Amino acid sequence: MKVAVVGATGLVGSMMLKVLEERNFPVSELIPVASDKSAGKEIEFKGKKYTVVNCNDGVAAKANVALFSAGGAMSLEWAPKFAAAGTTVIDNSSAWRMHPDKKLIVPEVNADALTASDKIIANPNCSTIQMVVALNPLHKKYKIKRIVVSTYQSVSGTGKKAVDQLMNERKGVVSDKAYPIK
Repeated sequence: MKVAVVGATGLVGSMMLKVLEERNFPVSELIPVASDKSAGKEIEFKGKKYTVVNCNDGVAAKANVALFSAGGAMSLEWAPKFAAAGTTVIDNSSAWRMHPDKKLIVPEVNADALTASDKIIANPNCSTIQMVVALNPLHKKYKIKRIVVSTYQSVSGTGKKAVDQLMNERKGVVSDKAYPIK
């Protein structure tokens, strides 16, 4: 399967690549895609080096599937272009989650709602996915009417720049002797 990872050089994109590798996902051809700024960089996947391409080249490569993790603005701009080229886009941003024409999918819960014509597929955020997978069998048996949830999201969800900023702020505020930075 020809797979594009859009946002391949970011925190989540690089984790997507790691999971694809760990799970031995059947990638016959990998297309790492990122911003023009990151195009030309090299990444490694399954012991092989790949050159990161920009979005235009990613669209032209006509992947079977594109995993998007490059932020909402990138997704709104580029997911339709990938989809128009015949690629099925699975978007990890919030861009398409509430769009009336896009399906919000958690495969373990409602993958059966998908059709071949669904070219942009949204998914909920990470905490919601875990929760609905656990609640789905309970809902089927007991018909849950309401649930109240509080989550406390980590800074890593906002990307590499935010993690770097947090670490730099920590270095400026906290004594390394009292709280060693690892």
